[in-house]
Amino acid sequence: MATSKSSGGSLRRKGTPSLSPMLMATTLLQWAALNNYTDIAYYVIEHGGNVNAVDGSQQTALHWAAVRGATAAADVLLQNGARLEAADLNGYRAVHIAAQYGQTGFLYHIMAKHGADFDASDTDGRSPLHWSAYKGFVDTVRLLLFKDAYQGRQDKDGCTPLHWAALRGNAEACTMLLHAGTKKELLVKNRSGFTPAQLASDNGHQRVAYMLSNATRVRGNIFEENICSRKMGKIGYAPILLFIIMILIVLFINSVLAAPNFPKVTAMVGLWSLSGVSLAFGSLYMLYRCSSKDPGYIKPNSGGSATRAGGSEDPLSNIDIDNSTIWTGNWSQLCPTCKIIRPVRSKHCPTCKHCVEQFDHHCPWISNCVGKKNKWDFFIFVCLGTLTAFIGASITIHRMWTASPLLSSSGSWIHQMISEHPGAVAFLVMDSILLNGLIVLTVAQASQIARNITTNELANAVRYSYLRGPEGRFRNPYNHGCQKNCTDFLIRGYSNDDEIAWPSLQQATP
Repeated sequence: MATSKSSGGSLRRKGTPSLSPMLMATTLLQWAALNNYTDIAYYVIEHGGNVNAVDGSQQTALHWAAVRGATAAADVLLQNGARLEAADLNGYRAVHIAAQYGQTGFLYHIMAKHGADFDASDTDGRSPLHWSAYKGFVDTVRLLLFKDAYQGRQDKDGCTPLHWAALRGNAEACTMLLHAGTKKELLVKNRSGFTPAQLASDNGHQRVAYMLSNATRVRGNIFEENICSRKMGKIGYAPILLFIIMILIVLFINSVLAAPNFPKVTAMVGLWSLSGVSLAFGSLYMLYRCSSKDPGYIKPNSGGSATRAGGSEDPLSNIDIDNSTIWTGNWSQLCPTCKIIRPVRSKHCPTCKHCVEQFDHHCPWISNCVGKKNKWDFFIFVCLGTLTAFIGASITIHRMWTASPLLSSSGSWIHQMISEHPGAVAFLVMDSILLNGLIVLTVAQASQIARNITTNELANAVRYSYLRGPEGRFRNPYNHGCQKNCTDFLIRGYSNDDEIAWPSLQQATP
């Protein structure tokens, strides 16, 4: 390539404009910050580079460091006088840039160590929470909500962070904003008169629109809920299941065993019937245990992992993020609703309004979550229920068959059973429906116990990166083999999360 000699005797490419030393230092410092080259940044600063110099967009080197989350370079800049709240032409500060690029670690670093204002607005009135919700960076949204970022702020268009999450159809961000918010944001209209639900619908995000509309209908302030409906929401379906079980026990005794038009109960039938009734009462006891027992709620100030209740103290300020047995590097451990740091396999239950350790699922039929402390009880409950329903159905079929042998057509036999033994038929129908559901549930739970994985993890495996190996394939770090998994569960009632089968856990994003 042709070159020309400058007046200073140096060589430069033909057609390339010469740069002033100040501009060259600015550009070099910005590139060093972008790539986290601390040595180069030190060198430029020591040789007169201005840490607050700006480019054509009025961005400083700190803005560039925020793009790739270069925390070490940011420390160098800030320790040498860089302005933390410097804004570019759009009013973007480093916190806005970090939120726009999903640099959660960088954002937390400049917030915790240097006191950056995480609720600052740009020239359009948008905060970092607006940008992270719009971009769909769930971890960043979680961190900002955990730090109590203001959800009700409206930008120049009247949009809240929930509007922006709905506009892009970011379902996870919308869910998180709903759980951590006051629900007033559901009813806020932007300058065009759209609520977040309407905005999602107009942009083709029907799933998000339905979720927001349902939340507005159930929890919105424009719909008054009476005391009875609120109590039913807390009680769940456990009373209904209890009533069904009691009805089945009564029907079995009166319409199957003690019915006058059935043959006399033999010793074998009596023994099996006594076993079935005993198992039914055992199931009732286990239902009570499942419903009333703490599933593993993670409470503030328990074990040092949760130190803030009601916003009085930030637990993140009391631990070393880079060297802590509590913190494993997963931003998903922050619960923006409970304001606690939770174990990796935990999840916040919006129904119970608690974080549950080793969360499996929320079961409305026991009106409780299934987690670390009551999963054993739940499994025994479904196993007893399956055995009870199977014995009841078998005895009923046997009694009906011996009472009226098969006639010329199956249709006439069924008609005869319905007319002569309506109570037994009703019991068999109800029992069969219950048995089918219990068999599916028992098999599913047994399979998950054998693999040491929860229902929540199985359903959302794609979202949890600790369930993926180096090649991106599914890999459960808690699976120690069927025998050990089952032994640990049956003896202790839960598995020890500290005993992982693989060397390390990757970051998770539930």
